[in-house]
Amino acid sequence: MSFGQGGPQWGAGGGGTPDWSAMAEETARSRRRRRRWLVVGGGALATAAVAGIVAIAVVSESGGGSGASDKPSEALPSPEDLPSSPGPEPSFEKDLPPAPPEDYLNSPKKDKAPLSEDTLFPSKTVTVNGKKYRLAAKDSTKKCEEATQAGLGPVLRKQGCGMVFRATYQRDTLAFTLGIAVFDSQAKASEVKADYVPNIASLAGGDVPAYCRTVTCRTTVNALGRYAFFTIAGHTDGKPAPESDKKAVEAALDGSDFGYARILQRGKDQAEADAQSG
Repeated sequence: MSFGQGGPQWGAGGGGTPDWSAMAEETARSRRRRRRWLVVGGGALATAAVAGIVAIAVVSESGGGSGASDKPSEALPSPEDLPSSPGPEPSFEKDLPPAPPEDYLNSPKKDKAPLSEDTLFPSKTVTVNGKKYRLAAKDSTKKCEEATQAGLGPVLRKQGCGMVFRATYQRDTLAFTLGIAVFDSQAKASEVKADYVPNIASLAGGDVPAYCRTVTCRTTVNALGRYAFFTIAGHTDGKPAPESDKKAVEAALDGSDFGYARILQRGKDQAEADAQSG
């Protein structure tokens, strides 16, 4: 007798005795089949578990996307995480820069600092363009024409000259006299420069005799603000100073540069004083 698949089978000898040998072989085959399925099934589960771990690792490294992440490795703090107290506020200088010196030099309404030969020529020695000069004499006059010779007097009178300040500086046997004429506007000083006719009269004093009165000398003219200024330079021993006399030419130019610097400094001083006070 036999059962269907997997049932007991009777041996060929009959008599109702089971075929124990066949049954043992069938049982062994069933066990072997189960072991194979367990091995195969267990391998599949292990493969699935490894795949899951890999997937988790990929997701963690990619930030949840399929591509590389642009985000920084450390997250920026949110506005809520920032300190609530404000940082230091920027500071600004309250002091304004001084106005241009010309603002004071152009008009007597702003050019109010004391004005005299002592404020214009305070030093006994000056160095101009690398050369040292010694102060020999200085003066001032409201009668502007008295400080001139030849044709300069009428030019000053026409523009309403208020005062002329003069100073003579000496270097070896050379000397220059600087004359600064004051007007009530920049326009008038500019007109004097444009209409200039020589020349300022040299000023004698100390070791410097009257010079450049009867011989040729070097002269200059310029203007700054409401001031026109002039120089005359030559030899203190009475020698003439023609155009070819380079030393006399340099002395005249040094005097002009010195005059420009003194007037400009006057404007700077007033501008700085106003900036500090206000």
